[in-house]
Amino acid sequence: MALHPLPTQSPDVPWPTEKWPETPPDADVDLARIQAVSGQAFVEPVPESHGETLALLAVHRGRLVFERYAPGKTDQDTFVSWSMAKSILHAGVGILCGRGLLDPQQPAPVPGWKSDARGRIRLEDLLRMVDGLDFAEVYEDGSGSDVIEMLFKSGKDDVAAFAEARPSAHPPGSYWNYSSGTSNVVSAIVRRRLAAQGDDTLSFLQRDLFDILGMKSAKPRCDPAGTFIGSSYVFATARDFARFGLLYLRNGIWEGRRLLPEGWVDHARTPTPASFGQYGAHWWLALDGTGIFTANGFNGQYIVVDPSRDLVLVRLGISNPNQRPRVVHGLREIVEAFPRLESP
Repeated sequence: MALHPLPTQSPDVPWPTEKWPETPPDADVDLARIQAVSGQAFVEPVPESHGETLALLAVHRGRLVFERYAPGKTDQDTFVSWSMAKSILHAGVGILCGRGLLDPQQPAPVPGWKSDARGRIRLEDLLRMVDGLDFAEVYEDGSGSDVIEMLFKSGKDDVAAFAEARPSAHPPGSYWNYSSGTSNVVSAIVRRRLAAQGDDTLSFLQRDLFDILGMKSAKPRCDPAGTFIGSSYVFATARDFARFGLLYLRNGIWEGRRLLPEGWVDHARTPTPASFGQYGAHWWLALDGTGIFTANGFNGQYIVVDPSRDLVLVRLGISNPNQRPRVVHGLREIVEAFPRLESP
């Protein structure tokens, strides 16, 4: 399947490393539609239909063209990423792959797996959530939830050890199972590989990703064992999450410098067959043929990347699973307010 081309940054639009270029939407953008949808999202009291929206912004053609916050929130406030952190972890893995320190096609370097069937699991299988580990990604306590046990109970002091101890339920590559445990296994692989270089994950992410993008607010969280909780925890402003989305929209290039290796963004947005096309590699994929790929987080956190419109949307809020379809519908309405790029 051909992937939508990724647009480049226009030479007359400055990169937002220091500050976002802010302009009103271009004349071909349906601003009235955007304002109508956002008006429904930010009404008081909080709408039962889709929960509380805390921040909403749009970056079109590399410029910040729309931004709105809930009362009491500003562009200086940080918000939890939840599972959007998985996509940030994907970027960190990509940087290390570009340096030859990791290879997705090799067996995942997990010491405890060498002597059993899990030794056949590749890093690629982990990134695509087809590792086959038995892990229940359930968000209700008392329902046998492995993710709750890992993040908040017996596994919280060493999230990767908890996830690495899970047994195999399926042969690698045969079954897709979205799993926060899988991401923390990947994060521990990153930690060990960096430690062998005399480095650590937080310093690496800050120096080699966040500082380059100008993501001054970004704060990943580690567990007591020192593993970045890559399944769930990066705190950042909405503008900084948008910077991260723009990196992927620009094919891993920032200010003319290749930050992610060639093909790594395509790796993220290439469908994983076992997921029936809804998942790439630590990024979600639209199923409507638009080429949109998204970083998604619990409570309705989204970074939406649309190559066909040169667009990044960020929505941060507090919405439960029943409200999420309405949130997604609103984001789709906003996306469609922006024109598609002309075919080359």
